[in-house]
Amino acid sequence: MPRKLSNALTPLAVKNAKPGRHADGGGLHLLVKETGARSWVYRFMLKGKSRDIGLGAAGQGGISLADARTARDALRLKVKAGIDPLEERQREATEALAAAQAAAIAGMTFKAVAEAYIGANEASWRNNKHRQQWRNTLASYVYPVMGELPVAEIGTAHVLKILEPIWQDKPETASRIRGRIETVLDAAKARGYREGENPARWRGHIAQILPARSRLTRGHHKAMPYESIPAFMVKLREREAMAALALEFVILTATRTSEVLGATWAEVDLDKAIWTVPASRMKAGKEHRIPLSPRAVEILETVKPLGKASLFPADKGGKLSTMAMSMLLRRMKLECTVHGFRSGFRDWAAECTGYAHEVCEMALAHVIGNKSEAAYRRGDLFDKRRRLMADWATYCASDGAAGAKVSPIRGAAA
Repeated sequence: MPRKLSNALTPLAVKNAKPGRHADGGGLHLLVKETGARSWVYRFMLKGKSRDIGLGAAGQGGISLADARTARDALRLKVKAGIDPLEERQREATEALAAAQAAAIAGMTFKAVAEAYIGANEASWRNNKHRQQWRNTLASYVYPVMGELPVAEIGTAHVLKILEPIWQDKPETASRIRGRIETVLDAAKARGYREGENPARWRGHIAQILPARSRLTRGHHKAMPYESIPAFMVKLREREAMAALALEFVILTATRTSEVLGATWAEVDLDKAIWTVPASRMKAGKEHRIPLSPRAVEILETVKPLGKASLFPADKGGKLSTMAMSMLLRRMKLECTVHGFRSGFRDWAAECTGYAHEVCEMALAHVIGNKSEAAYRRGDLFDKRRRLMADWATYCASDGAAGAKVSPIRGAAA
């Protein structure tokens, strides 16, 4: 029988060993690669199978020969006891990884997940106002309650603590906050930071606790009755500020504030009396052509000589503030909102005209809810909408102010 090796290597031999495998005895081997890299390996037999387990680097800065032998002896005892050192190491590595992941999840706060979600998605959001609202509502309402809590531990009680104080008084804000919390928690679950149902989910969960918004008293988007709009337009045209012209244009086109204030001259064809809002600025994400009534064209011809990129620029440059028209209404001691004039237009179209439902809805750029109807309707009913908007402009001037001219802009405040 071949002689068993025992302590065959020396520190000098380890240092000068050539590429290859060098046995020290008892299953300990020194591996030397062509690059000169050295490492220790322990070879053992268990259940009739030969296996190798690495012990670490050898040589300068690595495990010494003496320490390698000590490590080998400890492993030999485990093998004699029927323990597979490789399986043990793999199990310990798995447990260590699981512990590290658990620690990472425990330290992952709601705020951290929310900020990561905003950072990853805000580039796809259409406007700065939407981005700012996300950050502001979370900072004002959510973070003080659960911003620093581990996202894995957030439950229904935390969500209700945020929503219940504002659900009745600020239903629009509360509803948006609930949706944003739900989105953040869904993102956390997708990344493996939490498990189970989403405690901010509305259907089948929060809906069973809080009343639906339709049953709440809602003050947002309060509309002026369409019967009062012609008289209001007379007073509006007495104002000489840019905000007054912008608001009149909003009313005549039945558009949203953001669509008007973000408009540029590149979108307008005055000769054809058409304003085309690109899809990127539309709520539905679809290009919208708007026929301009003679009065709407007159307003644009009045502001065009200012030579600004925006249709309705601010006095100090740039576009008009989103609050300019709202503040104008407040100064005129009116409780209605700018957006509410769209409701006034819709009510007028339904009650005072014979235009088809789809013509009126398309004038407002509303999304078609019926998929079958949407599939068959390819055009934008532009000619019919032009007649509708011309009739609307006539109605708005129906008190005898139809011939009113636009006052010159002198930069005065509204």
